[in-house]
Amino acid sequence: MISAATHFLRCLPAALALSTCCSLAAAHWPLVLTTWSYRHAAEQAWKTLQTGSALDAVEKGCSLCETEQCRGTVGYGGSPDEHGETTLDAMIMNGDTMEVGGVGQIRRIKSAISVARAVMEHTSHTLLVGESASIFAQDMGFLSEDLKTSHSLSMHSAWLNQNCQPNFRKNVLPNPEVSCGPYKPVKKRGTENLKKLEPHYKFHSHDTIGMIAIQKNGTIAAGTSTNGLTHKIAGRVGDSPIAGAGAYADSTAGAAAATGDGDIMMRFLPSYQAVEYMRMGIDPTSACQRVIRRIQKYYPHFFGAVICANKTGSYGVACSKSPTLNQFHFMIYNPSTASEQKVDCI
Repeated sequence: MISAATHFLRCLPAALALSTCCSLAAAHWPLVLTTWSYRHAAEQAWKTLQTGSALDAVEKGCSLCETEQCRGTVGYGGSPDEHGETTLDAMIMNGDTMEVGGVGQIRRIKSAISVARAVMEHTSHTLLVGESASIFAQDMGFLSEDLKTSHSLSMHSAWLNQNCQPNFRKNVLPNPEVSCGPYKPVKKRGTENLKKLEPHYKFHSHDTIGMIAIQKNGTIAAGTSTNGLTHKIAGRVGDSPIAGAGAYADSTAGAAAATGDGDIMMRFLPSYQAVEYMRMGIDPTSACQRVIRRIQKYYPHFFGAVICANKTGSYGVACSKSPTLNQFHFMIYNPSTASEQKVDCI
């Protein structure tokens, strides 16, 4: 007759194997999650992730989007500013080391995400901006090229011919709703006339690629790339290159990335907040929804979305319902799924 102890010892290997199997099955790695329907970028990241790191995947995926000029809102030749120049914002974050590299309003350099990684790996800084960021990139061996194209120049010309409408000026004279300026500030504040000068955003020009990647060992990385807001005031830097706003990654908790009206979203650090919610044990979908609702308390109809993935590879997405957005499309690649999906906005 087999004793209880002997039976336990004989069954222990199988029990341990079952436990290990179930533990591995709970981790949905590797994973690539991207904002919008940027299929080629997601495919490139997924392919890279099979043999490379999460950082490599984010860089290669976002870089492809820059090359393909995704939706005209990533990479060169899109979103000209008030002067007709295209500038780029990008960032990348290592969730193991908490290192970040970012560039804002970089000029003449097409590979913004790669320059951001160079900032992370070859400096002690986190963010470089403007002309100095471009000079740094050239010193690192990046090719200096004109980011304007015939398309971006025609966009700028059409905007000028429409009296610079729409634009992002407010509380200035002459009236920015009918004039290109030059502008001067209105000295008196709080009058009824000032309310009429608020800019009207009737266009869709904030389709940043935000990407999250988790490699087989659980290391998490996140990044962004964009050419910013169409007709932005020269010098504007949005949320995309700001750690905690555009994206955030922590391998002990998860990662998040945002897209949308960066001038509003950056005020709430939605990516950082979503990761902290997941650290508390809140599921990724709820984490994304919470940060969206937090912003909606102040801006009920803002345009934006957040993607979230926790340290196990579970993911969630949420978006804010606005006049230009009812559903949000995103790409998901993991061992069981490789597809474009969508979520209804809240």
